[in-house]
Amino acid sequence: MDTTLEVGRTIICSPLLPMMASYCVSRNSVDLTIEPLVVCKLCLEERPRRDLYQLSECKCVFCEMCMRQYVAIMIAEGMVEHITCPDAQCHKQPKLTVREIEKLVDKQAFLRFKRLHFQREVDLDPNRTFCPEIGCETVCHVCSHGTEGAAALAKPVQCPSCGLQFCSICKSKWHAPKSCDEVIMDVPIEETGIPFANSEDAKIKRCPVCHVPIERNDGCAQMLCKQCKHCFCWYCLQSLDDDFLLRHYDKGPCKNKLGHSRASVIWHRTQVVGIFAGFGVLLLVASPFLLLAAPCILCCKCKMCRCCDEDDT
Repeated sequence: MDTTLEVGRTIICSPLLPMMASYCVSRNSVDLTIEPLVVCKLCLEERPRRDLYQLSECKCVFCEMCMRQYVAIMIAEGMVEHITCPDAQCHKQPKLTVREIEKLVDKQAFLRFKRLHFQREVDLDPNRTFCPEIGCETVCHVCSHGTEGAAALAKPVQCPSCGLQFCSICKSKWHAPKSCDEVIMDVPIEETGIPFANSEDAKIKRCPVCHVPIERNDGCAQMLCKQCKHCFCWYCLQSLDDDFLLRHYDKGPCKNKLGHSRASVIWHRTQVVGIFAGFGVLLLVASPFLLLAAPCILCCKCKMCRCCDEDDT
């Protein structure tokens, strides 16, 4: 059976028109169903966009199954402070938000995440601590103390729930007038802990902020605690958080004890000064352009606001 098709004023008669029409329809439907595939950087498999998960801050994309397994493993291992973008080449390396973690794991894993995250916050807070009494998980308030001598600044803390009075440093029962080290020496040898006193020749010392044991064999005397990120001197435990130029090792009892040559120290200071000077020069050069561009930016924002107001009306 012939079929006629009118194109403009020309009439085309062909028995193949129904087949051509059905072919075009089927081809268009096939083209619409094809989705672009993206390679997941974790499993290295191609996935359609509907199976992908995009992080809110760095915009990195992974398949949702890999992200669920990654977050679940990190929580199971207790590494709740290190749940960042799993891409090693990501420049931002942002931490996943609490809302993202809640979406990616089940209820039980999310409850474990919140509990571990809260414990981590209390452990790093010098003004809070958990009651050491067995079965009591009350958070007790601790008066802030310095970082010069742990035993001299130990204070009694009383739990509001069980009434236990314990030491703010070693978390044992209040032992005044004994020091924390004397209490440690009273326990059996197999249970002896790491002392809190500042002995210069010791190979293992405690962080002056979170009291985590830190071992130093050789090398630089500028120490960085991996748990609380506190920077301090190994010999006197004085804080070096604000000493970018390491002037602490130019005088006093720790003079020339940094563990580096004078040339390396000078090079380090030159780099620090150069970074600050570079930012200053960049800001000085860019300030005229920012002043010139400010009116244009404000005008654009005003126009956008006006357009939004007109659309609302």
